[in-house]
Formats: sequence, C-alpha cells, structure tokens
Amino acid sequence: MKKWSAEREIQAPIEDVWPLFDESVEAMRKTMPNVIKHEPVTVTEEKVGSIYRQTYGEGKRKMEYDVETLDYKDSPEEKKVKVGFTLNNMFDITTTYELFKIDEQTTLFRYTTTNQPLRWYIKPFVVLASKRVVVQYADRVKAVAEVETETKETTETPGN
Repeated sequence: MKKWSAEREIQAPIEDVWPLFDESVEAMRKTMPNVIKHEPVTVTEEKVGSIYRQTYGEGKRKMEYDVETLDYKDSPEEKKVKVGFTLNNMFDITTTYELFKIDEQTTLFRYTTTNQPLRWYIKPFVVLASKRVVVQYADRVKAVAEVETETKETTETPGN
C-alpha cells in the first residue's frame, strides 16, 4: 500500500471551506472537474456507511464506482470525511479530507490518500508513483476556497 499526504494553510474560515466536501456534484466538481456524476445509493443519517455511485471521466474514458463514507466528523474546530472505493477491480483507494480551524480566517487542509493494488503486477507502478496529483489537488482546494471566500466577502460588503 502506498500513502500520500499534502497540507495547505487556507486563508478562509473553516465553515467556508467545508462546503467543498459536501455530497453535491456541484461542490465536488469545483475541485474535481472530472467527476461527472455523484448520486446517492444509500445515505445514512450519521453519514458513515453512506454510499454514492460516482462517474469519473478522463477524455473519452468513463469509470463508475461506488464510494463509501468510512469516517465523518463535523465540529466547529475540526471537520473530516474519509471515503473508500475500488477502482476497476485493480485498486482499493481511500481518501481523507481534514480541516482544522487555526483561527477565524485560517483553516489547515490535510488531504491524504492511500492506494492498495489488488493485482500483483500493478504493485511496481504504485511504488513508483509520485505524489504530484495529491499536491495539485491540495493546491486546487486552496485556490478555490480562497477565491470563493474573497468573492463572498466582496458581495457581502455594504455598498456593493
């Protein structure tokens, strides 16, 4: 199994960043534009155990898989959602999105993903894989959250 992680300090309140990780495809596509669909299959009240059917596209290729919520926390100081899915019967993948309130205007975002190859001949590719995609995703979340917070503040300013 291979694990990658990246952290970014985001200049936005934790409550402004958190909506990027709700279950709506609109919110998800802001940071993951290749997600085509994200539809509920089973939704639990406590979130853990909820399953969503997700369709992801790269070029003409589309993949569909079920994403299960494995862990969920929503407190004023810390927020977390961890999901898991099997991709093409080749990889078991988990991703964890964590937010920590630093102060009223600053949030620490931590993104962690693990990749467990399910076929022996894929293991060398996973071992050699870089964390570039994880770093790019963390950068995208930071950029989107800061722009949305700035836009929100501009539209809420009296006189605009």
